[in-house]
Amino acid sequence: MVSKINCVSLWGLDGYKVEIETDSRPSQEPAIDIVGLPDAAIKEARDRITSAVANCGYRIPSAHIIVNLAPADVKKEGTMFDLPMLLGILSSTGQIPVPDDDIAFFGELSLSGNIRRGRGVLAAVIAAKELGFKAIFVPEENADEGAVVEGIDVYAAPDVLTVIHHIEKEHLLSPVKKTLDEIIGSLPPSGDDFAYIVGQQTAKRACEIAAAGGHNILLVGPPGSGKSMIAKSLPSILPDMSFNEIIESSKIYSIAGKLTEKEPLCVRRPFVRSNQNVSMAGLTGGGSVPNPGLISLAHNGVLFLDEVAEFSQKILDTLRQPLEDNVITVNRVKKSLIFPSSFMLVCAMNPCPCGYYGHPSVPCRCKESQIEKYMGRISGPLLDRIDLQVSLPPVSASDIAENSGLAESSAEIKKRVDAARKRQTDRLAAYGFTCNAKMSPKAIRELCNISPEASALLNKIMERSNVSMRSYDKIIKIAQTIADLAESDVILPEHVLEASHFRSLDKKYNV
Repeated sequence: MVSKINCVSLWGLDGYKVEIETDSRPSQEPAIDIVGLPDAAIKEARDRITSAVANCGYRIPSAHIIVNLAPADVKKEGTMFDLPMLLGILSSTGQIPVPDDDIAFFGELSLSGNIRRGRGVLAAVIAAKELGFKAIFVPEENADEGAVVEGIDVYAAPDVLTVIHHIEKEHLLSPVKKTLDEIIGSLPPSGDDFAYIVGQQTAKRACEIAAAGGHNILLVGPPGSGKSMIAKSLPSILPDMSFNEIIESSKIYSIAGKLTEKEPLCVRRPFVRSNQNVSMAGLTGGGSVPNPGLISLAHNGVLFLDEVAEFSQKILDTLRQPLEDNVITVNRVKKSLIFPSSFMLVCAMNPCPCGYYGHPSVPCRCKESQIEKYMGRISGPLLDRIDLQVSLPPVSASDIAENSGLAESSAEIKKRVDAARKRQTDRLAAYGFTCNAKMSPKAIRELCNISPEASALLNKIMERSNVSMRSYDKIIKIAQTIADLAESDVILPEHVLEASHFRSLDKKYNV
């Protein structure tokens, strides 16, 4: 008897239908053969299935069982085929009914017949819905992440017997229902807040502008000036994620195996921190079936590169393409994968190798050539793509004493950011952009209302400074964000002046 069970397989963020065909024929030498380009993990499933079947009170008959994963010309990887293959074997041997054709199954088995937590469940549920399935069974521990998808019933499967009893209609399960409000309400509050940062008003202002307009930012300052703390606090003032952004980011985190039972969805702006030892595959994504890298994990959030001058030139140059295109392409022999990578790049670095160039009290031990070489590690093209460039002064003991109370909280700053972002989304909706940083040159020319005085000032700045056309557009974008924060419909000279101030490092260090 031939039975057919449906499953969903993933390639990157995309899913496709896999039909698990099982044929059972009496044989003197019982065997289970799995065909259809399975990997080693799938081939080993025969032992997990044999043990799970016995421990659930069923049996593997004396038969030659062939399991085919169709389409047979596509490589299959992972352990999420365990459950549908077990159901296929039991149904082909007449021990259970064949499930309805509009149901998909997704789960790894333990030897006892329990269904283990897995990765990629949210992406699988979305793919199953797009493929026309009415229901899908997923591991119970992953059910909440898939339950927010509307248009498909998601069933939590704790073990094989529970699934079989539902198929046999002995004990029907109810679909899992979960709302975003329930998930968000169960999360603990974030601990990072600008209220706890002493001084650094210029850096805080730059972060407010960056958050309001989605701009990239570089923080340059001596050790102990608060660069890392400021960067980690930035997500606390970013606008809340929309439903579509939550789903996009959660799919990436689901495939990467980074969602948990306590946090089944990525409902906060991601903050991804990388160190200098990151590999190319770790940054961009990799593997035989590529998993998302740090660039994609930061999608809709922040990618923070601490001590950015210590990163290899190759790694830094890799950032240029996703910063422009908001996607990262991972090439493989048979197929290329495209992962989303729309993130805010936040970089921090010392002003020189020893860290004390320009410090008022600690002498710098570096030679001028060393400083130039150190700052030159950030190429001009990459610096052009970093909108805001901020110098942080050292924090002295007197600064700490004078600022013993709490500073303005992130909640207060976020109110201004949200209002500015609302102005942008309304203005940019027809162009398909969500924030000022994403504006195209055409959108800049058509939407940015610059006063004659501001335009004249900008032209003077361009004449005096050797900056690129990209920097010219960056200044307009930043000035537009400053105008939005000021609730001004027109870009005024003071907006241009402040914006140009945050483009000063490329001239100061001649990089």
